[in-house]
Amino acid sequence: MTLAGKRVLLIVTGGIAAFKALELIRLLRKSGCAVTCVLTKGGAQFVTPLSLQALSEHHVYTDLFSLTDESEMGHIQLSRSADLVVVAPASADILAKMAAGLADDLASTLLLATDKRVLVAPAMNVRMWSHPATTANMATLAARGVAVIGPDEGAMACNEFGAGRLSEPPAILAAIEALLAGPKPLAGRHALVTSGPTHEPIDPVRYIANRSSGKQGHAIAAALAGLGARVTLVSGPVALPDPAGVTVVRIETAAQMLAACQAALPADIAVFAAAVADWRMAHATDRKMKKTPGGAPPALELTPNPDILATIAAPGPGRPGLVVGFAAETHDLRHHAEDKRRRKGADWIIANDVNPATGIMGGTENQIHLVSAAGIEDWPRLAKDDVAARLAIRIADALQ
Repeated sequence: MTLAGKRVLLIVTGGIAAFKALELIRLLRKSGCAVTCVLTKGGAQFVTPLSLQALSEHHVYTDLFSLTDESEMGHIQLSRSADLVVVAPASADILAKMAAGLADDLASTLLLATDKRVLVAPAMNVRMWSHPATTANMATLAARGVAVIGPDEGAMACNEFGAGRLSEPPAILAAIEALLAGPKPLAGRHALVTSGPTHEPIDPVRYIANRSSGKQGHAIAAALAGLGARVTLVSGPVALPDPAGVTVVRIETAAQMLAACQAALPADIAVFAAAVADWRMAHATDRKMKKTPGGAPPALELTPNPDILATIAAPGPGRPGLVVGFAAETHDLRHHAEDKRRRKGADWIIANDVNPATGIMGGTENQIHLVSAAGIEDWPRLAKDDVAARLAIRIADALQ
């Protein structure tokens, strides 16, 4: 989409990822968007005001107490004149200030004074991102309606690996476009999304599970919400922040997930991205199982879990208008996906190869094949956020 006539206030905070703000400005200007930049003292350690000014073609603001910029209460004017405020990269420090309502520099004062939507793109060390303080701050910001993009997972400048990388500029641009779009194509629709694994107890300390991270399901929930849908996300145990603007129901077992899905109906859309355990213990014990004399392993009697996809997709007055299932396979991908769509009664199946060599299960990228009655569409390998955005658009088009 074009952003012609739109105005973005871009706040660049400290961190090595600040250099990506230059590419984001270039993409925004190419889309016709006017960009005004605010550079924090930390951000100025990595990019210069001159670089931001050259690309944005606007004055760059740095000082809360500037005699010229503040002659007419410039921080209030800046906070109100933009259509959207974007913080990229958003450091742990600025996120903490936003959550606490601090206003001790120009950036934090603007964020406290603005009456516009705010989008943050976090970037920091993996341990900082996973720290309980940051998790709590992100939950607070999500509850206030602050939109979030990323962070991505990967290698970092500090030689650590994990979640904390700034999302790539094209993904941030797509998030900005979604927030600044006109009428939302899924406005008035209710979407049900499942995500993550299920944990099926063996005893009070052991359980049956899988390697699902929930990243794809959570991204789909966020993308559908971005298109205006009212989203209910039923999530198994994951280490992810709740998507902004989404109602999250947390469960552990497959039986609990089915009950939560049924309670969320009626829905116009149902996307079953969770990796539900196929089996559970026939008789889970309420005491920890002890080793037997001689160390022989215990016999585990398993029983099938309820089939959530087939149950919700069954014909009837409560069936969602579009039911989308996932098929995580390690071989014969197309055959198994087509068979699953027929057996389960789903409208679409999103098939992906989760062979360990692909790095898809738990990773940041996905390569899917959309299986429908019309045939199979092979999509390129994309970041999971990009897969989600593309799938949400396809869902919106299908419901027109």
